[in-house]
Amino acid sequence: MGLSFSVPPGVNTPSSLRNIYNRKLTFLPPAAASAPQWCRQGVLLLNASLTVRAGEANSHSKAGWAPLTAAAVAALSQRRSGIVFLLWGKFAQDRGQGVDTSRHHVLKSPHPSGLSASRGFFGCRHFSQTNELLRRSGLPPIDWQIE
Repeated sequence: MGLSFSVPPGVNTPSSLRNIYNRKLTFLPPAAASAPQWCRQGVLLLNASLTVRAGEANSHSKAGWAPLTAAAVAALSQRRSGIVFLLWGKFAQDRGQGVDTSRHHVLKSPHPSGLSASRGFFGCRHFSQTNELLRRSGLPPIDWQIE
């Protein structure tokens, strides 16, 4: 699909995305598990690993993606300012070590997967915190509504 957490229509919504939807109780989960409207507002959904074997979470975590995804995060950190990085889970937090925290905001929590969401993703308020940080920077908030 090309977007983190996304699957094509007709495929069961991953538990991670269901848990993200559960944090946004103001809307019903969409029929298709994807969030392209977030991307149109400047949200980059970047997994620590860019591929996976179907039905096998983290199956490509040692496939060599770490240098590429860490470099992508570092490049964003160097070239922009005022980014709000949401680092969900240890893999994401490892990749985010190159973020310049004097120029950016970093919010961390456990991954929203079914195995770890109850360890701190639930209740982390990253969506509302992101919008508050954007407002304080004079930027428009993200409309997190999923259609």
